[in-house]
Amino acid sequence: MYFSGMKTISRLLIICICLLPSITASAWGMLGHRVTGEIAETYLSGKARKQIKAILGNESLAMASNWGDFIKSDPAYKYLDSWHYINFSKGLNYEQMVNAAESDTTPNAYNKLKFLISELKKKELPSDTKRMYLRLLIHITGDIHQPMHVSRAEDLGGNRIRLMWFNQPSNLHRVWDDHLPEYQNLSYTEYTRAINFTNKDTRKKWQAQPITEWLYESYSISAELYEEIKSPEQNLSYNYNFKHVETLNNRLLKGGVRLAGLLNEIFG
Repeated sequence: MYFSGMKTISRLLIICICLLPSITASAWGMLGHRVTGEIAETYLSGKARKQIKAILGNESLAMASNWGDFIKSDPAYKYLDSWHYINFSKGLNYEQMVNAAESDTTPNAYNKLKFLISELKKKELPSDTKRMYLRLLIHITGDIHQPMHVSRAEDLGGNRIRLMWFNQPSNLHRVWDDHLPEYQNLSYTEYTRAINFTNKDTRKKWQAQPITEWLYESYSISAELYEEIKSPEQNLSYNYNFKHVETLNNRLLKGGVRLAGLLNEIFG
């Protein structure tokens, strides 16, 4: 009887561990968001830098980037939860995805990012509101470059896709939020120095692309990531990092460059 009870408790603990990432996951985790913010900081125009300083004070873009997740602890900001992602049906081409994004009136990362851009261009915006909106814009721009934040509603953006990460229970969403970035074992400043290599023409090209193209990049990547997971017992480890680290770095870099582009457009 004792051993039977212990087995039941063990099963419940495993279930709880598996469910925990679904509750706590947030795009890129703190590390990824800070890398994106730090990269963006290096490409700000002088005018944008000055105006952002007036809004954020001594808070850097890297430090401001996680406010959107930190504020989830306050029930008064519960309405912001759906601003961090956008869901699409499986198998859409670019035109179909754009139509779906434009017709979706529920609060999501796409329509709220456009809202934030529009609002931050208003000169009369109260300072507290401007600070909140800027922090959210920084965060959401990072969010939509995390592939699993532009994916499928039925599995909560990969939160229900169970797998193993180095023999520990996890899920596909958390792998891309936390496990993969943190596996690089770098601080956000070290990570930025390791990947922040672009030329002016590349930056100009990335920044000129519409937000819908940013979404479609993530959507296409997430579709491939789904296909790779065959069972909840599948163990991801060294080879998964080897295969996907270039994609990871590219999404972080593009997110930072494009964030700088948005900020220069708004404040430059």
